[in-house]
Amino acid sequence: MFTLDMDSFMFELKEGTVKHVGASNAAATAKLYDVTDVGSREFGDKRVKLAFEDDEGNEVEVALFPEEAAELRAGLEELAEGSEGGD
Repeated sequence: MFTLDMDSFMFELKEGTVKHVGASNAAATAKLYDVTDVGSREFGDKRVKLAFEDDEGNEVEVALFPEEAAELRAGLEELAEGSEGGD
């Protein structure tokens, strides 16, 4: 399941072209649930791209700098260690 919450977005559809015409302070939140496929690869000179996909073909990609990727990895390892003895 994919949800997209867009705040203050305004688009114009004219002759088959979509153009953002709203304010520059727009924000959005995307969430992907029931992920069935995960991947990672290099992105650009320094970043790591994480890709997540569900069984409906919805996909979310996130590009992280090495420091952010290291923080994410440490957090995941901490969660894994905490769940090993808890079941």
